[in-house]
Amino acid sequence: MTLSLPISDGANELVSRSPLALLIAMLLDQQVPFEKAFSSPYELAQRLGHEPTAEELADYDPEALVAVFSQRPALHRFPRTMAGRVQELGRVIVDRYGGDASQVWATAATGAELAGRLAELPGFGAYKAQITMALLGKQLGVRPEGWREAAGRFGEEGSHYSVADITDAASLAAVREHKKQAKAAAKARA
Repeated sequence: MTLSLPISDGANELVSRSPLALLIAMLLDQQVPFEKAFSSPYELAQRLGHEPTAEELADYDPEALVAVFSQRPALHRFPRTMAGRVQELGRVIVDRYGGDASQVWATAATGAELAGRLAELPGFGAYKAQITMALLGKQLGVRPEGWREAAGRFGEEGSHYSVADITDAASLAAVREHKKQAKAAAKARA
């Protein structure tokens, strides 16, 4: 299956094909626009001249990786912090999954197990784990038993809560509208 996100074809192809790139995109999807987060793994590969492996990222000179992330335009609003988290992610993938990011979900027997694995990744947590699980289930066909329940509201069919529901410009607008309304409601309660 291939993602159809409203980003460049090259970025779409990479995050669809590469489990590591997809996890990096999810990691970077905070405090930057969705398009920036999901395009940055492709931009990282372009800057390096090749698609990096988990081993390469884990062993990369930390300051050199910060420099790659900081090149203009920076790969994230916080290039130093995110370069460090991407390096930590590479180390976890190497140490726990033999360098194969797909093993995070390929060997998970249940949605609950997968949610736990995702939540333990650097820069993730329970909320991001649910969104990632929903994206995997809804768009990439990764559906261990109980995946929708483990994804919480993000697993609901027909929802427009997160990146898991974005397939084109119209669904992106629907997700942004939902987030805008949620922020307004939270502000009204405060």
